[in-house]
Amino acid sequence: MAMDQVTGRTSGRTAVEAVGLGKRYRRRWALRDCTFRLPAGRICALVGPGGAGKSTLLSLVSGLTRPREGALRVWGEAPSGASARPRIAHLTQGKPRYPRLTVAETLRLGRERNPGRWSGRCAERIVRDCQLPLGARVGALSAGQRTFLALALAFARSPELLLLDEPLAGLDPLARHRITALLLAQAAEQGTTVVLSSDLLAELDGVCDHLLVLGGGRVRLAGEVDDVIGAHALVMGQRRGAGLPPGIAAHPVVEAQLSGRHFTAVVRRKGPMAAGPWEVVEPSLEELLLAYLRAPGAPGLSAPSAEPVSAPGPRRPGNKPGIPGLPRNGPPGPAGLRGGRPYPPDSAPHTRHIHHSGKGAAA
Repeated sequence: MAMDQVTGRTSGRTAVEAVGLGKRYRRRWALRDCTFRLPAGRICALVGPGGAGKSTLLSLVSGLTRPREGALRVWGEAPSGASARPRIAHLTQGKPRYPRLTVAETLRLGRERNPGRWSGRCAERIVRDCQLPLGARVGALSAGQRTFLALALAFARSPELLLLDEPLAGLDPLARHRITALLLAQAAEQGTTVVLSSDLLAELDGVCDHLLVLGGGRVRLAGEVDDVIGAHALVMGQRRGAGLPPGIAAHPVVEAQLSGRHFTAVVRRKGPMAAGPWEVVEPSLEELLLAYLRAPGAPGLSAPSAEPVSAPGPRRPGNKPGIPGLPRNGPPGPAGLRGGRPYPPDSAPHTRHIHHSGKGAAA
């Protein structure tokens, strides 16, 4: 494999690029005006509430369906092109397999269906390491075993782009851990770009280095995880009035929780945070994702790393980590009761959630 395929992080290659992408089913738009770029070599978390368009986007990228509007390129060409399609593997939610075939027969079928790209050694190693009995019928396997078999088939095709639609759903914690370890190891070995759709937000931290959040069929957040997290701050402290302190409300507020005399807010930083009787820390990935999912009206953010090369208009400089003008907050605060963040000691049991429009207005 060429070195630029393995080191996609530094090669500058683009795996997926969408500009104004839209997909409509009868009178309903599943996706509308989606614009983003996914650099090669990343493991991208695809996140969004039910009906946000995640499965539709994966189907478009894999070439199973075609967009109603906009442009979509995979490795520089249409997903359904003769050159792009063999380089893509798509594992759908149902993980469809022939239940009457054995594991060995399934692998043999995979080899026959993928001449020229099949790696029998890779498939056999995954099956052996996951202790899948070759003589067992697929219909008799557990949910975790079927997922391992599906990943064996996918990686054996030596894909350059792997699309996974909820592969961890319905699995026990041990199976999720083993599947995640397998995914990381194989992606690193083959230099595969991975798009992982999942609702298990806590499982994504430490696994994914790129982020794509959908909401209402549109892109809400996109970019490198460090860039996106570094553009935000989690602020906790005391309040005296009815809303947030002016020093905090001066920044675009994604979500605020008011509890008694205390507040917790996720804000998008416009610059350095003002000093005051509050603590400013960097939000975890789960905290940031939950804030955006609970605040559908918050404005979207696309980091420079996610801006399409072919998109019209001026592009912001973004060849260094972080978003220009938005410095990182530094290391997380001390461990506490909630995602490593301490609650104020006398927080009231009832909490008010305030979803701002991004103007920084106090509640």
